[in-house]
Amino acid sequence: MLDLQPPALPPGQGERLDRDAYKGGFRELEATIRNAASWKLERRQHFEEQGSPSRDALRQGHWEESLRLLEVRRDGLRAAAKEDAQHGHTFHRVRMVETPLTPYMQWELHSHRQRAEYGERIRVLDAAQTASAETAGPLPEIVVLGACVLFQVLYDETGFCIGAVRHTDHSTVSNWASYLEKLYAASEDVTAYFAREVAPLPPPRLRKDQTHHRVQRG
Repeated sequence: MLDLQPPALPPGQGERLDRDAYKGGFRELEATIRNAASWKLERRQHFEEQGSPSRDALRQGHWEESLRLLEVRRDGLRAAAKEDAQHGHTFHRVRMVETPLTPYMQWELHSHRQRAEYGERIRVLDAAQTASAETAGPLPEIVVLGACVLFQVLYDETGFCIGAVRHTDHSTVSNWASYLEKLYAASEDVTAYFAREVAPLPPPRLRKDQTHHRVQRG
């Protein structure tokens, strides 16, 4: 077990953003990053996403179609990777997993393995390895962009993004960037994890409450 206690994330610090402000602010900031690293920690085991035909197919229980639709986006991933390389921007992801994998996680790891083919640095960490760091609750969903801004991404009980808290305090941002770098170093490359733990799995079986269409908010 890893004894990696997370740094502080003061609850009274930071600016609360609604979903649109977070998404817009993220895109604007990401476009300005040059010659820097970014870090993302993904902890939840289920998300509700919008704008992904592949995710929609999974929600409807169409597993093979969801995988086919992942293949459709390869040109977009290739273009994004080329742009990141031109800007000197390296994006690192730590994806924490619990087993058995949820249907969402099985799908997302297919997605992440594909992203890794185009240079995104993605590693997988068994949540059991950080149990000592989660005695007060699961680790938060964190994105550190270019070592200058930290977003604590917020979700409702279903896994739908409802916004974020933006932190710009230098010590908070740098402490979390260093922490995510340590988690990343302790994790396993997604390609190796996928080959061993995900590729052999049969199609996931969704419960009835996991196969409905979610009404878009706002």
